[in-house]
Amino acid sequence: MIVCHCNGVSDRTIRRSVRSGAVTPDLVARACGAGACCGGCRGAVQEILLGELETATSSAPAQSAELSAAR
Repeated sequence: MIVCHCNGVSDRTIRRSVRSGAVTPDLVARACGAGACCGGCRGAVQEILLGELETATSSAPAQSAELSAAR
């Protein structure tokens, strides 16, 4: 789904940017352009960002345990 209409940025592109290290709305804007123009999508960008960060932190202990078990 398109989140940023000014730059044609989808939620998938925003999620990829967050997974690649864009951990603030400003960094997301620099990485993919979402939220860089009019700002109308900044709330949606923030929601996606927080959701991705929450997913990353909740799955990090599981990933660490899986790596330890594999050794």
